[in-house]
Amino acid sequence: MKELVRANNPALISFVESLLKELDINYFVADQAISAAEGSIGMFPKRILVSEDHFDKARNLLIDAGLEDELRPLNPGFWP
Repeated sequence: MKELVRANNPALISFVESLLKELDINYFVADQAISAAEGSIGMFPKRILVSEDHFDKARNLLIDAGLEDELRPLNPGFWP
């Protein structure tokens, strides 16, 4: 699985989920439990992960939807 998006914004997470569902792209929302437990501090964002074989398709979908600024970098280096 590769990280596609990391965000604290529940509306953004929901929108990305709906886009992925629409194209039958399997995904996993990581860190839901810790994100809910910490409340609204925003220290623990949710992460949307997709399989490597659907990663490019999912990435292009979000670019087409105007969400390119929300995408994780392709080569993050030391960026967490």
